[in-house]
Amino acid sequence: MKFTAEQIAAVLEGEVVGDPNAQVGRFSKIEEATEGAIAFLSNPKYTPYIYSTKASITIVNSSFEAEAPLTTTLIKVADAYASFTKLLQYYDQSKNEKNGIEQPSVLPASTQYGANLYLGSFSYVGNAVVLGNNVKIYPNCFIGDNVAIGDNVVIFAGAKVYSDCIIGNNCVIHSGAVIGADGFGFAPNPDGTYTKIPQIGNVILEDNVDIGANTTIDRATMGSTIIRQGVKLDNQIQIAHNVEIGENTVIAAQTGVAGSTKIGKNGMIGGQVGIAGHLAIGDNVRIQAQSGVGKNIKDDEVLQGSPTFGYNDFSKSYVHFKNLPKIVAELEELKKQIINQKNGNNG
Repeated sequence: MKFTAEQIAAVLEGEVVGDPNAQVGRFSKIEEATEGAIAFLSNPKYTPYIYSTKASITIVNSSFEAEAPLTTTLIKVADAYASFTKLLQYYDQSKNEKNGIEQPSVLPASTQYGANLYLGSFSYVGNAVVLGNNVKIYPNCFIGDNVAIGDNVVIFAGAKVYSDCIIGNNCVIHSGAVIGADGFGFAPNPDGTYTKIPQIGNVILEDNVDIGANTTIDRATMGSTIIRQGVKLDNQIQIAHNVEIGENTVIAAQTGVAGSTKIGKNGMIGGQVGIAGHLAIGDNVRIQAQSGVGKNIKDDEVLQGSPTFGYNDFSKSYVHFKNLPKIVAELEELKKQIINQKNGNNG
């Protein structure tokens, strides 16, 4: 599908400078664009590329003034980055405008579903499931019994939602994610074996939650594992049973959160962070990548290291750590001088 500069400018409330009939059908970086692509310029360090780009249309800030001839048609807007993001959202929505129930698939008579359902082939929906409006379930998905899914939810191919879980509105669950697998609960026996503790709770994803590919969120032993509204989880994250993550917290890939830990709102947790169980992590906390958290964290703290401590202290300590060989050599030299002085005095 192609759009003209004039059509795009109308959507973005922008001004066309150049050919209003210039057409584009794909997106590209300004430095890599070819004819038929639309790009954007917001970062000043990329400004030189606008004079050589092959993009048919480029979105720029309204303050931009060309200092040399251009071959690209401009659309001037108040905020080029925000406008380009808006276009990407339109494009993404158009890709997901699928409807209908493909075969083979399983959709029991007990299922309640709203308007514009898309159920991809080889997908299975269990008994007594409730699906909202505009739900898109791609091929090879599994939705267990008694699951409730809100409006405008997208579940990409191969994702699994186990029984009794609740998914809010406007959520996205990417391929390979598993929502509601058993929590890691085993009781040790005197003979060294383990007895499985039934995990009878569920998982609740509130509204506007994004779950990355191959991320696993375990069901609670009892009660619920809760991912609050606006949370964004990257790929390959492990969230254990009875964890609660506060609203608008973001967590990067390969992080693991052990059971019953409570994470506050508006947090930012880097990749490969390990968080022990039964902890309380406050609001607005920042945890740097590859940190290990073994104790409670207060609101607004910024931490790094394993075990974690204050980010500023970590940075200062790391300077000394890098210089340890030199420091040790200097200490050894001082030690020799002291010994020599003692021996000389004794002599």
